[in-house]
Amino acid sequence: MTTITPLAIPEVLLITPKRHGDARGWFTETWSRRAFVEAGLDVDFVQDNQAFNAKAGTVRGLHFQTAPHAQAKLVRVLRGAIFDVAVDVRQGSPTFGQWVGAELTADGGEQLFVPRGFAHGYATLVDGVELAYKVDGLYAPQCEGGVIWNDPDLAIDWRIDAANAITSDKDKVLPRLKDMAPVAF
Repeated sequence: MTTITPLAIPEVLLITPKRHGDARGWFTETWSRRAFVEAGLDVDFVQDNQAFNAKAGTVRGLHFQTAPHAQAKLVRVLRGAIFDVAVDVRQGSPTFGQWVGAELTADGGEQLFVPRGFAHGYATLVDGVELAYKVDGLYAPQCEGGVIWNDPDLAIDWRIDAANAITSDKDKVLPRLKDMAPVAF
């Protein structure tokens, strides 16, 4: 039985699939359309993505896509550990500008469901992190958006040494949330 736990922003879900193990190892169902629908999540995933991060302290995000190509994500770690973060960027939402996060590990098998309208990012907690995530909308560069990962108004505790964070040039110039133009999801 998969355990689905709403976080402090209840649309963001921590999902922990049950593992069935024996002397050989273990087996788990990482995604089941039936289980998601039974839990009230009717999501049609259309693309799987995979990322590798060589060094601990790597930060990717905070990213989102806008309408008509908004994306929900289901994120899991294949190797290592991350601190995964979702920020509500839906104008008018009662939780606008708030963030939630969860540690996801390969050993634990936890997953984070990030709905449309949330910026997503993560920090690697160890070297050699590999993760996979499903999205319910195809990649559309013209619909890309983001918020700078170290926005002081968000005050995200990334669980890493922020002074030595490894980020992309693109992520270093994303706007603060307060400077972001309103977007539709």
